[in-house]
Amino acid sequence: MTSLRATLVTPLTGPLAPFGQACATGLSLWARHAACLPPPWTNVDLNVRDTGSDVRASMRAALNDHPDVLFGPYGSNTMLAAARSCKRAIWNHSGATSRLSRPAFPQVINVLSPASTYFIGILQAVRAFDPVSSTVSLLHTTTGFGRDVATGAASAADALNFECEIIAFAPGQAASAASLVPQADILLVVGSFADELAAASILLRRKWRAAAFVGAGVEEVLAPLGNQREGLLGPAQWIASAAPEPDEGPGADWFVTRYRSVAGSDPPYPAVQAFAAGLLCARCLRDSGRCDDSAHLAAASQLACTTLYGAFRIDPLSGLQSGHQVLIVQWQNGKRRVVWPPERAERPLLIPFS
Repeated sequence: MTSLRATLVTPLTGPLAPFGQACATGLSLWARHAACLPPPWTNVDLNVRDTGSDVRASMRAALNDHPDVLFGPYGSNTMLAAARSCKRAIWNHSGATSRLSRPAFPQVINVLSPASTYFIGILQAVRAFDPVSSTVSLLHTTTGFGRDVATGAASAADALNFECEIIAFAPGQAASAASLVPQADILLVVGSFADELAAASILLRRKWRAAAFVGAGVEEVLAPLGNQREGLLGPAQWIASAAPEPDEGPGADWFVTRYRSVAGSDPPYPAVQAFAAGLLCARCLRDSGRCDDSAHLAAASQLACTTLYGAFRIDPLSGLQSGHQVLIVQWQNGKRRVVWPPERAERPLLIPFS
């Protein structure tokens, strides 16, 4: 019996621990129940390590064990630190930053959609449903993630002929910056979850034809807003009810049932992203028949398939994920409903929402 030695380095302590633990649970389900490996491998020996307070040191320790395959951590900043400290091929399932691209990071295999795409679908949906809307106010934090989302949104606004005003704020200063946001048809806000809540409590007193927050795409983040959350739009990497039929690995119902049996709750998006990374890793092993990094990277660059998480395809120039598409959800009657893209929509977009 030959074990495939896989290592996941992810936050298991600190503020990101709930997300890192979800990654660990999702990847463990792949290792135990869904790893369709080619000979000579018969099973997966998964080692899960905490990033701790020093990601680079944790990565060095993980590499000292000489794993066959390596899975990176949850979070853009932690994944960037991991990639900078490692020349091995590394599966990025939970770091959304567009900076994890070529030529700087040729060894990174990106599974999830980059943050620069988060607001594109929102603007496309508004343009399709509401030709009256013509102006956008974009409020974003000056962190790398905030700039990433804002850059993609500004580019999409220009392509769709929206007039866009951009206001940047330092982390923790959303409330004061909110007073500077000009009135427009569409409001877009990206910051830490705490900053988004602070901005929402001020900006949602005003009337907008459409309003979107990154945090609105996640089940619990903007819950303190209560009824003010109704009608808000947000990006979501995955929604179980809108998951596609896969041609690689099990479907969403199988995964949700298995995850509930282990964790006692529904799987959040980091869990399914990590699970999908495992499925894709095994597929690359089957396609190449080898486990060295060059073969792994070559197989991933040629792979086009669909898991329960969505389509997988690597952009040949940037190395970013181009197959998977971010879902746009809107809070309708207290629930997240997919409204874009049209082929995955559960409900039509409601606009104006208030």
